[in-house]
Amino acid sequence: MPSHKELANAIRALSMDAVQKAKSGHPGAPMGMADIAEVLWRDFLNHNPTNPLWANRDRFVLSNGHGSMLIYSLLHLTGYDLSIDDLKQFRQLHSRTPGHPEYGYAPGVETTTGPLGQGICNAVGMAIAERTLAAQFNRQGHDVVDHFTYTFMGDGCMMEGVSHEACSLAGTLKLGKLIAFYDDNGISIDGHVEGWFTDDTAKRFEAYGWHVIPAIDGHDADAIRAAVEQAKKETGKPSLLMCKTIIGFGSPNKAGSHESHGAPLGDAEIAATREALGWTHAPFVIPSDIYAAWDAKTAGQAKEQAWNAQFAAYQAAYPELAAELKRRVSGELPADWGFESQKFIEQLQANPANIASRKASQNALEAFGKFLPEFLGGSADLAPSNLTIWSGSKSIMDDLAGNYIHYGVREFGMSAIMNGIALHGGFLPYGATFLMFMEYARNAVRMAALMKIRNVFVYTHDSIGLGEDGPTHQPVEQIASLRLTPNMSTWRPCDQVESAVAWKHAIERNDGPCALIFSRQNLTQQPRTPEQLANVARGGYILKDCAGVPELILIATGSEVSLAVDAADKLTAEGRKVRVVSMPSTETFDRQDQNYRESVLPSGVTARVAIEAGIADFWFKYVGLNGSIIGMHSFGESAPAEQLFEEFGFTVDNVLTHARALLK
Repeated sequence: MPSHKELANAIRALSMDAVQKAKSGHPGAPMGMADIAEVLWRDFLNHNPTNPLWANRDRFVLSNGHGSMLIYSLLHLTGYDLSIDDLKQFRQLHSRTPGHPEYGYAPGVETTTGPLGQGICNAVGMAIAERTLAAQFNRQGHDVVDHFTYTFMGDGCMMEGVSHEACSLAGTLKLGKLIAFYDDNGISIDGHVEGWFTDDTAKRFEAYGWHVIPAIDGHDADAIRAAVEQAKKETGKPSLLMCKTIIGFGSPNKAGSHESHGAPLGDAEIAATREALGWTHAPFVIPSDIYAAWDAKTAGQAKEQAWNAQFAAYQAAYPELAAELKRRVSGELPADWGFESQKFIEQLQANPANIASRKASQNALEAFGKFLPEFLGGSADLAPSNLTIWSGSKSIMDDLAGNYIHYGVREFGMSAIMNGIALHGGFLPYGATFLMFMEYARNAVRMAALMKIRNVFVYTHDSIGLGEDGPTHQPVEQIASLRLTPNMSTWRPCDQVESAVAWKHAIERNDGPCALIFSRQNLTQQPRTPEQLANVARGGYILKDCAGVPELILIATGSEVSLAVDAADKLTAEGRKVRVVSMPSTETFDRQDQNYRESVLPSGVTARVAIEAGIADFWFKYVGLNGSIIGMHSFGESAPAEQLFEEFGFTVDNVLTHARALLK
């Protein structure tokens, strides 16, 4: 039987060889953390390489994702469908082993990591999801949801501010099945971190309410194993295992130096490292006895089969719960969802109400939440303003089987935690803040789009219309930047009907996240025919039309739709042929077929005015260079909303001025 060191050296060899072949990458972290990974993956991690999506598997997150060859080596060695040829294609075009771990590329990669600090946040979300799902479904003698979340993190993750947000909340929530390993090697790209990072990390995490195990020798298998066993016994707190390691372990000339952090070791140093480690095998060659010792397929299948038997007993005792758990984990919507959601939307159209779209959002949550127990909502301390709490909301602080998280003032942490909840499965997370403070969370929102995961970001106070709080709180460029984010579906509805349609779209979308943008001020509900009501879901549609071909098209979103309608009425009275297009979701409209898009925005009609209380330049793609845009060209001001709209030209008279100029 190979020794622990020999098994860990397999990781080191694969990592330094793949980085060298790619002429790019980070060999230091995989080489430094190989001993920790060997103990965790061989002695503790419950997983099945033949079924990477086994529902009750432990979750593993490599938060320091630059060390991606560590997880690729682990997946290959333990028997996942990741071949030695895949490892040889590290960092190459269309490979399954990109430079940082990316969700959906290689089986066993639970989340995309690389932007430091977010992986630990994802892990916090996974731990929240595991505990909440267990509380909702487990019954005495039937713990069918019962697994740990493990994460590796380095100095970079510790320094990134978002780790403070998430780890603080994890301690408050007492997430006892979250175990983090800190790769305390004292090195970052610039060199020894003692020049810029002198935090007492142990005291910091103790202050958060974590169980901290300090001064673990990260190269001593027995010490690592004892620490993990101790952490698993602590059920009331998340655990931080502080492992002292040597970056680039085994490299005679670069170990312990930033030179091994983010660059290939070089052929000569790799040869010297092989000699120092006693690793005599050629690049990418792993002896059969080491493969056999690493292989986790048989053990993983046995663990899953044992759980299947456990689940069968649970199913016999609680058939309805078992069926619901299966549905939730699979991501399927309830059988009556389509009928009930559409009925609600039709009722809204039949019963007009001039309310703020944030209130319309809350009404949609009230209606849809009754059918969607998978909702796990929250807000970054602004629930009374975001209106994200509905009558069925229960805080997970008060009830472990609840469905609502008070995230505190942690917009970035909230968004990254939501990503982890979504990735875990069993829940549809939504979380809210003011649209302006999406800026704090931008990279987590981008990561959701990058991973194509179902997640709902709720943003209220959508424009200068929030008034007296002034430009610090008034979003201008944020809507456009969300629309420009690939795979993000962004909705800015004009009334309660469009708001409900936006929520329905977000709930049904299974290939990416949605940003739902709602107003503070009341909005006028628009009349619609059944055909117009059906077309709301297409992202852009004809809300008001004329006979024959229009001379002018007014395009608007949100609170500005009523401006367009009022201006169209005046122009129609003057004998002009005017069409009003409401476009709550430009991306959704852009995905429609060419015939539909041409029917809404005929290419022959070049007289177009776009109206939105956001950055103006976005709208050139719809109005062209000959059209006109009424939008923002600066930041806002502090004043009552009605004064601001007049100041910045969001008035019927200004729309008429632009329209008449085009019609000349």
